[in-house]
Amino acid sequence: MIRRRRRLLLAGLLSVAFGVRAQSRSSQSRSLKFYHTHTDERLAVSYFDDGGYLPEAIADIDRLLRDFRTGEIHAIDLHLLDTLHALAERCGGGGTFEVISGYRSAATNARLQAATEGIAINSLHLTGRAVDVRLSGFDTARLRDAALGLARGGVGYYPQSDFIHLDTGHIRSWG
Repeated sequence: MIRRRRRLLLAGLLSVAFGVRAQSRSSQSRSLKFYHTHTDERLAVSYFDDGGYLPEAIADIDRLLRDFRTGEIHAIDLHLLDTLHALAERCGGGGTFEVISGYRSAATNARLQAATEGIAINSLHLTGRAVDVRLSGFDTARLRDAALGLARGGVGYYPQSDFIHLDTGHIRSWG
């Protein structure tokens, strides 16, 4: 809880400190729509408006993208949210991200690693910097191509499971 408050306070301070620059780049509202495939939860939220991030909306997103196996909530990287927003816009806007996995606790990651091939020891899911999604009404291969076109971080493609992985790490791709 203290970490989240610090992060939201920092986001607010950065918005104020760089407000003119942020507004000149984008004073537009940024919204996202989610459907969590494991919890059946939906969220449609504007998380950025008037040149700043909205703390209550960010908290709602953090809660939705929690580790659904343990219930643990972790702060989601604001750059990841902006990447999702840019991706939705690039794909025509209006779609709902179907979430397969957001934040993962260390315990969940260890269990998945023991049972599934290809789960990274230092997965960016562990720090709220990765999400596995598909976009409703949009072909997943085209979604991957659109994500690669953003050149904002890692993009993994899992055609058998019909989702892509997005993260805010180094620009790279697989799958």
